[in-house]
Amino acid sequence: MVTIQELEIMERGLLAVSRAKELGRPILISEVHKMDTINPLSFFNIGKENYCGERFFWKDPTDETVLIGLGIAKQIQTDQASDRFFHVEKEWEKFLEDCLIFNPYTEIAVGPVMFGGFSFDPHKEKTDLWSKYTDSLFHIPKYLLSIIRGQTYLTTNIVCTPQEDPFLFKTISEERNQLLTSLHDNERINTATLLETREIKPEQWKKTVDGVVKELTEGPLKKVVLARELRLVFDDQIEAEAVLINLFNQQHESFIFAFESNGDCFIGASPERLVKKQANEVYSTCLAGSIPRGKTEKEDQQLGQLLLNDQKNLIEHGFVVEMIKEALEESCEEIILPDKPQLMKIRDIQHLYTPVIGKCHKDASLLLLVERLHPTPALGGLPKDEAVVKIRQVEELDRGFYAAPLGWVDYRKNGEFAVSIRSGLIQGKEVSLFAGCGVVADSDPESEYLETSLKFKPMLRALGGN
Repeated sequence: MVTIQELEIMERGLLAVSRAKELGRPILISEVHKMDTINPLSFFNIGKENYCGERFFWKDPTDETVLIGLGIAKQIQTDQASDRFFHVEKEWEKFLEDCLIFNPYTEIAVGPVMFGGFSFDPHKEKTDLWSKYTDSLFHIPKYLLSIIRGQTYLTTNIVCTPQEDPFLFKTISEERNQLLTSLHDNERINTATLLETREIKPEQWKKTVDGVVKELTEGPLKKVVLARELRLVFDDQIEAEAVLINLFNQQHESFIFAFESNGDCFIGASPERLVKKQANEVYSTCLAGSIPRGKTEKEDQQLGQLLLNDQKNLIEHGFVVEMIKEALEESCEEIILPDKPQLMKIRDIQHLYTPVIGKCHKDASLLLLVERLHPTPALGGLPKDEAVVKIRQVEELDRGFYAAPLGWVDYRKNGEFAVSIRSGLIQGKEVSLFAGCGVVADSDPESEYLETSLKFKPMLRALGGN
């Protein structure tokens, strides 16, 4: 006996194959179902067996948008340095042409969504460290779990060729049901033990800071952000699932992300939004200037006040505010900006923080905004282009996706990108952690070194270190 649901699946399969034949090329068919509550970490975990290396996880600081992708229906990637934001956007628009989308819901991030990001500097010579990631890399997942304001949706994306057998859609339906059934299986997650922590050329890094400080007193550069690497070695394979659970519990008020590619996993908990677009509203975050949290409430307040009145940090923060304001003004009719920064307190660090809201045209390009904003002075320096060139010349680290835009775009032009700091790259039994700091004319190499050490802490703790 054939059920009504099976008939509907077959009808949609026949429609998709017919459309693909008519156009003479593959097309996307996307189908959305509303679901009962699903634990996002459990959904990520069940993809381990069949989709390891093809998963992503995203959670914003307020839990308003949680996205988990399993499998790859389509990949958009390029190593081309020029016009890479434009190239990705055009490829995404082309992929969506003539697609069949069965989505009765109006929520953002439901239906076809691409997730991924860009490297910090595509002109920097690549090393083996980031060999599994192209300079621009986005996945359109086969299965997307979207938890939007507490409501749960499952999107299934299939690329249908003109030669496709319509019965494929029945197979996909069965696979999806099997996937959801396996949510109740309690799979054990192994925890690896940290054996060794290697600082990568710390003394050389301090000398680089010292050299840049001398240049800042003499040349046009006002600020250069320099980053360094910590390499961790474990006794067993590091499982992204275990690290995600720790980040979820320890850094819940951050953007929590994981992005797998060819066996490696880029993972982190960033406090910093680059840009969010929802219909005609744009949101960005100015985050620059930091100080540790206090051991007591009184000490914490004193440190916070110290930061709010520190001229060096206020000047640095002002650079970021001005740059973000200018970048958004090109696309926005109105910018709403507070007069003074406030404090953003996360587990180990407190930052100077200024939220920015803009009103733009509904069809404004999110990726164009990402291009204009990246890198902010908090991640690159000032002036922007000259600072990036200086980083390229003096920094030994291959940043890859560290300190770069990572996020999602849906088929209705909504989306959000975070700046992927407080992050690490999992590679089998080893992990590289990354941290940076803003170097200005009166910077002290030892103080900057200690600041980066503080910024390693969230990821070190999530990996079981101190």
